[in-house]
Amino acid sequence: MDTVLFVVSFAIILSGALLFTNAVEWAGHKLAIGEGAVGSLLAAVGTAMPETLIPIVAIVGGADGSGDVAIGAIVGAPFLLATIAMALVGVSALGYRNRRQQGRHLRAHAPTLERDLGFFLVFFALGLALGWGAPAAIRIPAALVFICAYGFYVRATLLRGGATQDEETLNPLIMYRRDEGAATDPPSWAIAIQLLVGLGAMVGGAHLFVEELLHVAESLGVEALVLSLVFAPLATELPEKANSFFWVREGKDSLALGNITGAMVFQSVIPVAFGLLFTSWELDRFAAASVVLGLAGGAVAYWALRLRGQYNAPAIISWAALYAAFLVFVLLA
Repeated sequence: MDTVLFVVSFAIILSGALLFTNAVEWAGHKLAIGEGAVGSLLAAVGTAMPETLIPIVAIVGGADGSGDVAIGAIVGAPFLLATIAMALVGVSALGYRNRRQQGRHLRAHAPTLERDLGFFLVFFALGLALGWGAPAAIRIPAALVFICAYGFYVRATLLRGGATQDEETLNPLIMYRRDEGAATDPPSWAIAIQLLVGLGAMVGGAHLFVEELLHVAESLGVEALVLSLVFAPLATELPEKANSFFWVREGKDSLALGNITGAMVFQSVIPVAFGLLFTSWELDRFAAASVVLGLAGGAVAYWALRLRGQYNAPAIISWAALYAAFLVFVLLA
């Protein structure tokens, strides 16, 4: 029964994320926000909500082992985005290179891409450094620095977010289908309702996920932190990979990459700040390994995507190898 509820919680979280993401993109269109900002802020933060809610719900619930679940979900999400998510997008780009006008090369908003990867590398590394026994007198001010830095990042991305997103990139609002096949602008009230429904589904799903994750870990005799590092991000990051797959296939690299790199920034700053404030933030060998490998994946992304400006086989192999290395490490340990 625990396994069934575990799977049900996945479905609830992803359904809520789908509603939330769809509504957020329409909100960005109505606000005339640049394509780079829509990918790195609205779409990224929207699809990052499920894995962000998991540590919050875990800590608020206060169950035994919930702190491990929180830390695992916090550091596991950026690690997965910087490794296997990048690899899947790269494979999609190479697989559809004949369909894409630019082939394997990028047609992305370079300033947004550079800003995203730079923020991720700096703050995820800082989170790792603070995870090695930093006292509360250091963690609390550091958390405030993280939050302020994300505010600066949001402002910079909004001001320099590229051209406005074209309407053809948007799917019709899921909860508002007035005309057959029409993708006309839905009213603001419909967007707001769908945002609230999606958020409610993600909160409920996250609560169920935390409870069932602890039960499954106990029944299997596996550390809760290990399961939360592997399964929580893999399930809750599916919206990013689904959206990015379709966008990169269509040659919309600013949206495809911004959806991932923007989530990497958010996950390495805001949830880490939450962890610094409300947990002991002591990273064990599994959590520390995921952070180190995630930073390596971010460095590969900067080399391949920003400096080389293309998806290439060495980068894809490197991202996949980094994720596989973590799974091997967990199995051997």
